[in-house]
Amino acid sequence: MRILSVTLAAAAVLACAAPSRGAPLSAQQQADIDASVGEWLAKTGAPSVSIAVVSGGELAYAKAYGSARLSPKAPATTTTRYAIDSISKEFTAAAVLKLQEEGKLSLDDDLARYLPDLAKPQGVTIRQALSHTAGFRDYWPQDFVTAEMTRPASIKAIIDEWGGRPLDFAPGSDWQYSNTGFVIAGAIVEKVSGQPLISFLKANVFEPLHMAGVVDADQQALPAGDAGAYTRWGDGPVRPAQKEAPGWLFGAAELGMAPSDLARWDVSLMARSLLAQASYDAYYTPVKLKDGKDSHYSLGLNVRDDHGRLQLSHDGGGSGFLSSNIMWPGQKTAVIAFTNNDWASPDDVAARVAFVVLPPTEVEARARAVFRGFQAGTLDRSLFTDNGNAYLSASVLADQKAGLAAYGPVRLFTLESEFTRGGFKGRIWKIVTAKAVLSAVERGYPDGKLEQFMISRSVE
Repeated sequence: MRILSVTLAAAAVLACAAPSRGAPLSAQQQADIDASVGEWLAKTGAPSVSIAVVSGGELAYAKAYGSARLSPKAPATTTTRYAIDSISKEFTAAAVLKLQEEGKLSLDDDLARYLPDLAKPQGVTIRQALSHTAGFRDYWPQDFVTAEMTRPASIKAIIDEWGGRPLDFAPGSDWQYSNTGFVIAGAIVEKVSGQPLISFLKANVFEPLHMAGVVDADQQALPAGDAGAYTRWGDGPVRPAQKEAPGWLFGAAELGMAPSDLARWDVSLMARSLLAQASYDAYYTPVKLKDGKDSHYSLGLNVRDDHGRLQLSHDGGGSGFLSSNIMWPGQKTAVIAFTNNDWASPDDVAARVAFVVLPPTEVEARARAVFRGFQAGTLDRSLFTDNGNAYLSASVLADQKAGLAAYGPVRLFTLESEFTRGGFKGRIWKIVTAKAVLSAVERGYPDGKLEQFMISRSVE
């Protein structure tokens, strides 16, 4: 995945498709999302971004912004498909889990049982291949299409070349991202099922979930009606991105779809409705290393604690495309963002949308309220200690209002770090508004009273 810093670009064309039917998001939430995503698009110069929001366990909102194609120019719509690259990994894992449910394999089977020429002396399991704990050398760690990847490759060739290399570490002893393990897992699915991986997924996942728009983006570029792939070098002009040659994305990054198709998968994953419960347990449970450390990764999914909320996620990045998929199962909420550029991350878009639709934690809600008060020149003095109230005099509040009110509405409020010092619990907040990026240093006592909440503008 290539992420390069960019300067402010001229305002991009904003092409918005109609929101999904029966969207439960309020009109204000929709307007806030549209304004925030539009600002991101203008700032980054990305050709387009398309989003889907799951709220209350159902598809709540879908919208596309910008241009799917630049020459000739064509607007992005909610049905425009994008390459999702490594988000495909959770589907390869789904195929393996389905075969396990059918009794045809086990996650803890040695790979040598199915690919005897590959791993017999190494004792690597399918679970390790799907969790990046196998030790396989990654065949694509670069953020560009290598010369080798401009030539077609077979599954066997990738496995022979990269799966046959010495392992980077003993299986299960470490975690290191590797596309190679997913090519191997995909090959096992095809051998055990007797079907192409994409056909098996279509019959067992895509059709049952009515994901009708999913295509194989490995063998050929997305058709003209879908998103084109774009790149840039440094802060130079936007150029068409080179397509990876056929075969290189198999099992690890091969799918193309619209955000609303992925939303249907997210809904089922959070509701645990398509596969057996044991399969969802495998998705929700991060793999432990041999020393007991948490890998924070299960089977094609990052698994982490988001300040008391379970979060499942994965990114995708290829030539000219980036994608983001974040789920909070306990809140029945998911945010998806796809873009047809490889320099500006849609993780930023997903975070902006989540700010609007995901209920804040208790400490975040308090911090948001304090900031809103400062923008308005007011203060709930019951939140602060005597020292804090003495510092926040009428003149300080007036000066803060004069400065902060000009920055516009908040687009993102993120807890970046926590610390302790002098008996205080400290927090560093990143606050993105329509016109500025700010940092706030909060210090408070264990009883909840705030000693300080000091805001400064960050250097962008």
